[in-house]
Amino acid sequence: MSFIKEALQERGISEALLTSDNHEGLKHGGVKGALRTLNLQKMKHDDIKYLEAVQPNSPVLVMELWTGRCDGWGGLHHSFAAEDLVSVVREMLRRGMSINLYMFYGGTNFGFMNGALANPSYKALVTSYDYDAPLSEAGDYTPKYHLLRDLFSNFNKILPEMPGLRWKEQYEAAILFQHLSLWDALPFTHEPFRAQFPVNMESLPVNNGNGQAYGYTLYETSITRGGSLKSGGNVQDRALVFVNQSFIGSFHHRNLELAVPDGKGKRTLSLLVENCGRVHSGKEMDNQRKGIVGDILLNRTPLRDFTIYSLDMTPAFINSLYRANWKTVPSKPSFPGFFQGRLFVNGYPSDTFMKLPGWSKGVVFVNGQNIGRYWDAGPQQALFLPGPFLNSGMNQVIVFEEAEADLKTQFEDSPDLGMTVDI
Repeated sequence: MSFIKEALQERGISEALLTSDNHEGLKHGGVKGALRTLNLQKMKHDDIKYLEAVQPNSPVLVMELWTGRCDGWGGLHHSFAAEDLVSVVREMLRRGMSINLYMFYGGTNFGFMNGALANPSYKALVTSYDYDAPLSEAGDYTPKYHLLRDLFSNFNKILPEMPGLRWKEQYEAAILFQHLSLWDALPFTHEPFRAQFPVNMESLPVNNGNGQAYGYTLYETSITRGGSLKSGGNVQDRALVFVNQSFIGSFHHRNLELAVPDGKGKRTLSLLVENCGRVHSGKEMDNQRKGIVGDILLNRTPLRDFTIYSLDMTPAFINSLYRANWKTVPSKPSFPGFFQGRLFVNGYPSDTFMKLPGWSKGVVFVNGQNIGRYWDAGPQQALFLPGPFLNSGMNQVIVFEEAEADLKTQFEDSPDLGMTVDI
């Protein structure tokens, strides 16, 4: 931390510097010359007293006053009661403290930009970063917003007028009538890379030598027998495993072993690895390489001689798929695969929320724009689709689905963040 402070100052940063800590972080001290601040959600008088004691005659700033909480896949949507938040804010202002609302507006983790939590175990965050904030994911006013505005009016009698809200629209469902298997899409990826040992995505020789940052990476090698396949925790973060393009199981942080069926002759073993999101705080930030980061063992023997495909699914890649040999969706489409259809918008496009009941897990692209991941594990049930992403008239919808497809997507005029739990 001291190094970071000196590096900033040496580069001409003259503004006030600060550190921002929760209860645990306070124990580890601060940085000389930087204002120490707090992160909290409810009044913690001991932390406030401690900060006042070690930093007398200085302002008490709550750098992150948590208005809600982020959500992880497989969990519930978190809610912090508006009345409880306003009570905390009122007490802090009464004591002369300064606050910064985290979040005032959370927004959306479009693309693959969601983070992840490390404690108590790895959990990737959902696409929505609504956070139960005063402004919703779609920018709408919430009860928290109105209560906070009323409270702040006691300190500033003249507040700016509230901007108008964007209209939300329910559109006709899009039928996804074309299909392209993952394997048929591989010619449109980066040039495959061959390596004796597995290579993590960040070290792949793609993107002008800058490596792969996000998305999926496909690792393929040859095997001549079945047996016990062990990841040893070296799959980051999740892998679908195939033998001759037939699915046999998955690796993730809690499943580290699979049975590979016996077969005749040489067969292709494929591992489609997803970077589900990097941990964005704490000590685990230093351990966030993705893809296959070490040996995968088949009957205790490390696999070697890989062909590696970078599937970062950039707009350029998605747009290049128009040249692919799309086919009418068969009665039993292969997975993973891409499904394509059209959404028609009559008139000026409005914001909407995309729902995928009957689908399993994947990523949605609208007019080449990655609007985020979906997963039936929940809690999030609808993806926010802003009107500016849409065109008047026809819009291309492509869904990359890992395992199961309903072949249509719905568009609603309200969000669905899933089952809720109070904080």
